[in-house]
Amino acid sequence: MQGLFLEDLTVGQAAEFSRTVGEADIQAFADVTGDTNPVHLDADYAATTSFGERIAHGMLSAGYISAALGTTLPGPGAVYLSQSLNFKRPVRIGDTVVVKVAVTAIDEAKGRVTLSTTCIVGRKAVVDGEAVVLVPKKGA
Repeated sequence: MQGLFLEDLTVGQAAEFSRTVGEADIQAFADVTGDTNPVHLDADYAATTSFGERIAHGMLSAGYISAALGTTLPGPGAVYLSQSLNFKRPVRIGDTVVVKVAVTAIDEAKGRVTLSTTCIVGRKAVVDGEAVVLVPKKGA
């Protein structure tokens, strides 16, 4: 399975990917990463925080960005080189996170593509940033 090649991409090209955060997603993320911060897992503890309830791990939303890049744009074959992240708002259980990625620059010589990355819940950004990925060239 192959995603888009460097030659198939243009500045402005965009895609979306969405996931609804469930209890099982938060537990699985904690199990896989070892991040057992009680703000994510313990309702009684989370109720005492400024959030007032449990919230999803910020890096779970970042994982959804990775999924968008690896499955949608540019898709299979793309390799992450870097990602900046700005966490703006919490994500709660039951929220649907919509990831929007858009090509902002293409470096043909290095085979690198820069994309804006934004996670949105409702109409508000919860995470934004920028990714750089290595994209295969045709015939290479």
